[in-house]
Amino acid sequence: MNINMLMQQAQRMQKDMEVNLKKAKEELAQTEVHAEAGGGLVKVTMTCRNVVKRIEINPELLQDDPDMIEDLIAAAMNDAARQAEVISEERLKGASSGMGLPPGLAGMF
Repeated sequence: MNINMLMQQAQRMQKDMEVNLKKAKEELAQTEVHAEAGGGLVKVTMTCRNVVKRIEINPELLQDDPDMIEDLIAAAMNDAARQAEVISEERLKGASSGMGLPPGLAGMF
């Protein structure tokens, strides 16, 4: 195999990976996660690209201490962010798999 063929193969692999990553990112922008805190008193809906779509606060909670409300909102958002991160890592890992990259190198993309 000559160097030109190797370069062409590498370029095709790079283009394929770029297409797969772009598609995965588009899918992540549409994928939503749902999280809650305080037994459902606060609910958050967020995309896997960390765009908060909705925050629901149970009206009964609004009569409580503002610090507790803030803590519950933060907890729900952090849970949603963790869920989004797990899904994103799986999808992006899948997008770069099958490219013939050596073990450990695929994680760089």
